[in-house]
Amino acid sequence: MSFVTVNGIQVYYETRGPVDGKPLLLIMGITAASAVWEKHVSYWEKEYYCILFDNRGVGLSDKPEGPYTTAQMADDSAALLDTLHISNAAVVGVSMGGAIALQMAIRYPEKVSAMVAMCPWASCDRKGEAIFRHITHIKAHLRPEQFAHFMQLLIFDKPTFDDDAEYAGLLEGQTGASLEAIQQPLHGLEAQAEACINHNVVAQLQQIKSPTLVIGGKQDMFVPEWMVRQVSDGISNSELHLYDNAGHAFHWEKLDDFNPRVLNWLKANY
Repeated sequence: MSFVTVNGIQVYYETRGPVDGKPLLLIMGITAASAVWEKHVSYWEKEYYCILFDNRGVGLSDKPEGPYTTAQMADDSAALLDTLHISNAAVVGVSMGGAIALQMAIRYPEKVSAMVAMCPWASCDRKGEAIFRHITHIKAHLRPEQFAHFMQLLIFDKPTFDDDAEYAGLLEGQTGASLEAIQQPLHGLEAQAEACINHNVVAQLQQIKSPTLVIGGKQDMFVPEWMVRQVSDGISNSELHLYDNAGHAFHWEKLDDFNPRVLNWLKANY
């Protein structure tokens, strides 16, 4: 296991893929540790030097009291690259990680050679805030497997629940959540939620010049289509792809298309 000190905290990270390959920084979303990238990094590591890490507040990284901000977590991400002596990288961020990636492209444009923003948002409305706060309330009152079930209801679309094999996987995920040795503490989730709620880069999107691929699911009830389009519309050098019949977890629901789509886009733009 590898740790570095960035911005006064210990951050857990790992690297995958050829050391001489182009670096690809992967930034995970709220509640989740870097291991959740596995279905994607196992594909992308064949071509790129992948850097995965646990955001502050989750996994093996430090979990200081909050609130956090997406700008602060972008600083963590940039400092990690500096510590690894990587001057610039392509950045892939999902959900909260997408918001962090936007901040990184705004605050450290020289470090972001290309960006894939998965289900990102530029600002949070009242409904979005209510969802984030309710996630913390659910965390405070339910067992880990029940919390995992709630998150599944939030991020997966109907076809996943209707498919017998996929539904069995959801049930397995609930059981796995109850057995995880390292559970995210409530204060870590609350701190991350505050970062998500207070994220607002609408006015700064025009500053982003890195080639950007914005991806979302049309049935996403967590980060709805208008939020994703707001990001794409605000970045001049961007492409938008929206999956039909897919929710917030479109990257798993459309895995066979998503992994090569991102890889091919990176090859063309990075």
